[in-house]
Amino acid sequence: MVDIVDSATRSRMMASIRGKDTKPELLLRKAMHAQGFRFRLHDKCLPGSPDLVLPRYRAVVFVHGCFWHRHEGCRFATTPATRPDFWADKFQANVARDRKHEAALLAANWRVAIIWECDIKSSVENMADELASWLKTGQSTIMGSEAKKKSA
Repeated sequence: MVDIVDSATRSRMMASIRGKDTKPELLLRKAMHAQGFRFRLHDKCLPGSPDLVLPRYRAVVFVHGCFWHRHEGCRFATTPATRPDFWADKFQANVARDRKHEAALLAANWRVAIIWECDIKSSVENMADELASWLKTGQSTIMGSEAKKKSA
């Protein structure tokens, strides 16, 4: 399939995709701050530079985009029709890197939460409430929509 825009436009579009301060991340930060939680942002001393670091709880939060981090079964985790081999390798490397960072954080006794973009879009307040209860319970890992399945 041929791209519908020229290469310069596509390059500009791809360059505008941010890794920090994304809309889902900002929404979650605002909701967590409103609940009284204080955190650091993108600590480069920790594996994967987590989006939120809550040192008081020894916990980190990653806000993953469903497309880039391949949220299983999500309608936003589509694969582009052009260059499918390139995209498969790219997505596989992203997922492997995410697992490596999570394992390193867990090995260093950090608690890890992975929040998916689609969970925040559906209800940021509910997600902030789930995160707050997770922080207070002491569980080691929570993964957005998977947490709802476990508690049901």
